[in-house]
Amino acid sequence: MLIIVGFLVVIGSVLTGYVLEGGAIMALYQPLELLIIGGAALGSLLVMTPMHVLKDMVKQVIGALGSGYAKQDFTDQMVMLYEIFNIARREGLVGLESHIEKPLESEVIGRYQSFLQNHHAIDFMADTMRLIITGSVQPHELEALLDVDLDIHHEEISQAPTILSTVSDSLPGLGIVAAVLGVVITMASIGGPPEVIGHKVGAALVGTFLGILLCYGFVGPLASSMKSRNHADGAYMVCLKQCLLAFCKGFPPSIAVEYGRRSISSEVRPSFIELEDACKETRKS
Repeated sequence: MLIIVGFLVVIGSVLTGYVLEGGAIMALYQPLELLIIGGAALGSLLVMTPMHVLKDMVKQVIGALGSGYAKQDFTDQMVMLYEIFNIARREGLVGLESHIEKPLESEVIGRYQSFLQNHHAIDFMADTMRLIITGSVQPHELEALLDVDLDIHHEEISQAPTILSTVSDSLPGLGIVAAVLGVVITMASIGGPPEVIGHKVGAALVGTFLGILLCYGFVGPLASSMKSRNHADGAYMVCLKQCLLAFCKGFPPSIAVEYGRRSISSEVRPSFIELEDACKETRKS
């Protein structure tokens, strides 16, 4: 939501300042200049981006418009793990089978929608629990394996904002391309009336204006927002990793989730009492 508000502030500030300076709004209406810049940017995006990264880029753009991870999302994750760990301690692999083999059908996981919607987190948790239950992997070996998994995931989700940043950097140059084409058209009409020539020069300059505005006011900030969202996703996965590692080391469920809680930044970290109360509610139910 803040992204939309920010975009509106950018548009409002630029147009308000322009009008107060005596500019005519319709002079900025140059759809063909936007077609040149937007089309060239889209074409370069298609050239440099594999199809699976394009799909991920669309998902990340939509995700960036959301609110991101909140304290409740981290709390739900740790409470869910607390329940899973208790089942594993009481019933072993037999009790966990319905939860780790078919996590999307699990009654426990199904109660925590924020976790259920994170498919990578679900696979990460289920695969790790399979290894822990077999008892064939030592904690330090498991930690190295989980770090490799998280590194690969981080590399994958970093491709989309990196490519979008590259496109953003190219927009001022594409704006100059549109402006140069406008100048070429102007030169072809150099013998015409001054008002016609002035209109064509103005249209050409709008191309430069649009390229710079799109770069620094829209596409660049959107790419940065996607990077911030990915950083929050990484913190969410690190919390999950810490809980799983602590359980693998033999700590009881309440202590295992505390290891995860301590890995969360203070902005979204639930307090010890808040997490403890949330876990107690599951025992009551």
